[in-house]
Amino acid sequence: MAKEKPNLNSVFVGHVDAGKSTVVGRLMFDSGAVSEQEMTKLRAEAEKHGKAGFEFAYVMDNIKEERERGVTIDLSYKKIMTQKYQITIIDAPGHRDFVKNMITGASQADAAFLVVAAPTGVEPQTTEHLWLLRTAGVKNIVVAINKMDAVEYKEDRYNKVKEEVGALLKGVGVNPETTNFIACSGLKGDNVFKKSENMAWYKGPTIMEQFDIFPEPKQPTDLPMRMPVQDVYEITGAGTVPVGKITSGIMKLGQKVIVLPGRTGKGIEGEVRTIEMHHETINQADAGDNVGINIRGIGKKDIARGDVICDAAKPMAVVEEFLATITVINHQTVLAKGYTPVFHVHTAQVPCQISELIEQIDPKTGEVSKKNPDFLKNGDSAKVRIRPQGNLCIETSKDNPSMSRFSIRDAGQTVAAGVCTEIVKKKA
Repeated sequence: MAKEKPNLNSVFVGHVDAGKSTVVGRLMFDSGAVSEQEMTKLRAEAEKHGKAGFEFAYVMDNIKEERERGVTIDLSYKKIMTQKYQITIIDAPGHRDFVKNMITGASQADAAFLVVAAPTGVEPQTTEHLWLLRTAGVKNIVVAINKMDAVEYKEDRYNKVKEEVGALLKGVGVNPETTNFIACSGLKGDNVFKKSENMAWYKGPTIMEQFDIFPEPKQPTDLPMRMPVQDVYEITGAGTVPVGKITSGIMKLGQKVIVLPGRTGKGIEGEVRTIEMHHETINQADAGDNVGINIRGIGKKDIARGDVICDAAKPMAVVEEFLATITVINHQTVLAKGYTPVFHVHTAQVPCQISELIEQIDPKTGEVSKKNPDFLKNGDSAKVRIRPQGNLCIETSKDNPSMSRFSIRDAGQTVAAGVCTEIVKKKA
């Protein structure tokens, strides 16, 4: 069997009317991922709703309804094959879905297209989306300046928007000089799948070509082995089978492992007896692989969702407290010291108390703007001290980026997102 092309997860984000869904829909259609027949149906539907021209957006919005009705996962993401990759496209429709998708890490995006509409340029949410992309650890960001047809394909308008967005990029620590800006029109199909005839002045890639320009996602196989447990099954003949995705390192048969924090918070040791992937038994699994495993010495009662299977020689720490940089995204009022919401860290959900607001950070410069603020409101970023109210394993972004990110949820909403910068281990 030929080796599958590497997968690249790419998210499209942008202000509500920037035309992200139309760009993605156009890409699906022009690349043949959506049939002419399907498109005709969507076109009729769009006209029926008095929304001629929205048929491309309906390609993704169609899916949105199916997604809400709980149809399989394939539909929430669309796949496209390029020369180099299998691309998984995540269209982040509204602000909330975007936050869930991006941060909870389920769809660890390797690359992002920030879609900005040429007529309007930068909108309030544009800055916020950039921050979220940075918090989620997305390094490769490209800016698609869409709706160029609405500004008569004028180069000076493109340059003006490019300059505005460039200033924002600098603000979140992305160099605009090394960032690709794509002049496109999702509605008319300019520079999405095919090169445009309307902008001779534009020399850059199309959206389709851009996918293959992104660097191949490097899986952190050189870091210690970590496998957050997604579920635990009891399988006749195989015993207890924890499943999950290896986020870093390499797991091998016979490897000594420790399950942390486990029920006691002290961890429990075992040895990898079998590794299964896509119903095949394998001897080794690497970062990025989803596997089911059986561990000698570990039974159903010893392991649960939220635990992390670690290399016994290099275990994670169960933390007493940790410092983190957080960005408040969507809080009903203000966030103050003593606030105790639920933290979602890898697959764990643990209530944690924000015990100290150390310093507020100016999102544009990254400089400290205020020491010990009294509270934080939406859009604020700050360095805070956090005390888990249960056993929690987390690592710093320096040691293991994929095990350092978290989102903070309260009453069904994502309130904030952050990344751990320092830890204090629990005393044994």
